[in-house]
Amino acid sequence: MIRKELIAPRSIVVVGGSGDVRKPGGRVLRNLLDGGYRGALYAVNPKGVVVEGVRSFCGVEGLPAVDLAILAIPAAACPGAVEVLAREKGTRGFIVFSAGFHEEGAAGAALEAALVRTVNGVGGSLVGPNCIGVLTGHYRGIFTSPVPGVSPGGVDFITGSGAVAVFVFDAAMQTGLRFSSVFSVGNSAQTGVEEVLEYMDRSYCPGVSARVKMVYVEDIRCPGKFLAHASSLAGKGARLAAIKAGRSEAGRRAASSHTGALASPDGAVDALFRKAGIVRCYSRSELVAVAGILCGELPRGKSMAVITHAGGPGVMLTDTLSENGVGVPAIGGDKASALLGKLYPGSSVSNPIDFLATGTAGQLSEIIDACNNDFAEVDGMAVIFGSPGLGGVSEVYDVISEKMGGGGKPVYPVMPTVINSREEIGAFVAKGHVMFPDEVVFGHALAKVLNSSVFLPCEGQGVSGRAIDYRGVREVVEGAVDGYLPPQSVQQLLDAAGIARVGEAVAESAEGAAAAAEQLGFPVVMKVVGVVHKSDVGGVSLDVRDGAAVRKEYERLMGIPGATGVLLQPLLGGVQLFAGARREGSFGHVVVCGLGGIFVEALRDVSVCLSPVSHYEAVDMIRRLRGYKVIQGVRGQAPVSEEVFADIVVRVSGLCAAAPEIAEMDINPLLGAGERIVAVDARIRVEK
Repeated sequence: MIRKELIAPRSIVVVGGSGDVRKPGGRVLRNLLDGGYRGALYAVNPKGVVVEGVRSFCGVEGLPAVDLAILAIPAAACPGAVEVLAREKGTRGFIVFSAGFHEEGAAGAALEAALVRTVNGVGGSLVGPNCIGVLTGHYRGIFTSPVPGVSPGGVDFITGSGAVAVFVFDAAMQTGLRFSSVFSVGNSAQTGVEEVLEYMDRSYCPGVSARVKMVYVEDIRCPGKFLAHASSLAGKGARLAAIKAGRSEAGRRAASSHTGALASPDGAVDALFRKAGIVRCYSRSELVAVAGILCGELPRGKSMAVITHAGGPGVMLTDTLSENGVGVPAIGGDKASALLGKLYPGSSVSNPIDFLATGTAGQLSEIIDACNNDFAEVDGMAVIFGSPGLGGVSEVYDVISEKMGGGGKPVYPVMPTVINSREEIGAFVAKGHVMFPDEVVFGHALAKVLNSSVFLPCEGQGVSGRAIDYRGVREVVEGAVDGYLPPQSVQQLLDAAGIARVGEAVAESAEGAAAAAEQLGFPVVMKVVGVVHKSDVGGVSLDVRDGAAVRKEYERLMGIPGATGVLLQPLLGGVQLFAGARREGSFGHVVVCGLGGIFVEALRDVSVCLSPVSHYEAVDMIRRLRGYKVIQGVRGQAPVSEEVFADIVVRVSGLCAAAPEIAEMDINPLLGAGERIVAVDARIRVEK
């Protein structure tokens, strides 16, 4: 719970405050004073003298009542100080800078637990320990320097790493990105990223609250809570950009199925972010760039004009945009010719629009006006303009500033010469603008924003068509033992889920196999039962056309180590598809779909979504596949119904909801031809 005393305290004490700004207690005191904090401010210092003009006490026992305590003292001294503050001074907000808690072992963990017990006991809010603090519009409760600008129109920033916060501040202050609030949660002993998101969600007021949220997180402790509040914020009009660090899968156990290989923990994070409408970033510069883009108006479409006085950077930005699904359309015609006539000889308006190193502010103004009024094929503009050190760029930057506030199409300023143009850039961002120092980073960031789903609606969750037979699912699962289910149980689960499957039979003798083949109809496919990856051991025989061949193949397949039987199916044609699911810890089930057969792992062309999956989300998953054109039909091949495929994906999700015990599930391949898609092979592993 985040209380008002943490957000807007009427009084603050810095326990460990001093006049030495090289120490956290001294620096935060200076930041509070320089930030113009208007409430009562105290310090606790063993010397008990006035510190920086602030009334000081020898110990917390002598303090008057105080709303918020900021602790910058040794870890061992924190529990006792917090106990006095909470029980005797009415303190309900606590920020603990100190390190030496659970990150250093059992003794530190005990100290941290004591802090939490005390704060929870009075219904208070605790940020930290091992953090850099909290920054709001009411006070600067952080010990770093310099302190970023605070503005109601800035971004909210939640971070699990104080070092990342400092480095993000540095990058943001150069670009002009401002902050509305900062929460460095450190060890997240009581208040973590999820709790801050919850507070921001519940207190969100459109038009008043910061619309853009940045998040750096290393561990999503409660994915359900994270998803609920992030998606709720997105539904209210907020936009979120986040870094989830710790993506490596080094040391991860070998996957026992295709789904296990493809639905990794980091894939679950991707799925969560997509479901919540979060733009995922992978570096500080990208995070700052994405946030800067989100703070402004976005283009209505995905076509950009690249305006530059330097050919190389314009080409690099054009390549980056084009390779990431953002168009840089050719510009031509009479109006383009008219614009070209206003520029110096050698200029180009074909897009990129290159008005040369000698181009003027007036020419740039003409170009932007033409893009706004004459060139309907572009939805926004990126202007690259720097200085080689031979002259100032103030007039050009004034034009960019004027056009950014003119109500036309979005203009994104790329200002690469941050040293040569330091003063001009400083004046530009002082007007409230955000600039981008690197054209390629900007291009990737813009593409991510334009290609991201703002919000995927939750309506319509569940299966379409016939409902899942919940009772039938439970009967199979409750009667099963841990491990891979036998073919008959898999068939029962597919039937209960309403997933069409090919006719099949399991034979336990050569004669039984021949009889089953006669009943199913030749030609048939024969597969070994009891082996997970059948193709790897020669456990699949295709196009078996008579009884003699069936008997021969039966004997061969039963000779494979681990074989317990042979499965027979009629040989069908069609596009091979894949659907599956995996239970991924606290994230729940991750549902996967893609092209099937051996291409699942060879191409790794899959889409992932957290369960439950709506039909809307399932269609989106299919359309995100690189091989989507195969489903649409290529080179005369009939298309496969994406609506039927989506229904199967939703039913896989529904089956997992009915049977949380499902640990992994593969349906591979699904054979699709027109409106017919049937499961040919499936594996389901349960863990109760």
